[in-house]
Amino acid sequence: MSLPILFRPAAKAEFDEAADWYKGQRPGLGQAFADQVQQVLDRISVTPRLHAKVLGDVRKAVVRRFPYCVYYREEASCVRILSVFHTSRDPRIWQSRV
Repeated sequence: MSLPILFRPAAKAEFDEAADWYKGQRPGLGQAFADQVQQVLDRISVTPRLHAKVLGDVRKAVVRRFPYCVYYREEASCVRILSVFHTSRDPRIWQSRV
């Protein structure tokens, strides 16, 4: 059984901005980024406890090929995406959403 994925607005904005940026860099790169993030989301939906906890009950999943991580929290009825975060940014930004 898989849980639905729900984005916090800030996480959705981060994802959209990153996909747009990659799209502007090279044809097909934005879609490649979106596909890699979708693979992470699909995996999280089916096995939300697969990834290690990094802060309280927040877990971190690494996006392949791109310097991004997905930070999320498993809830009773869904998986809540807190951040789609570039690894070179200050982690206090995503941590402030916990």
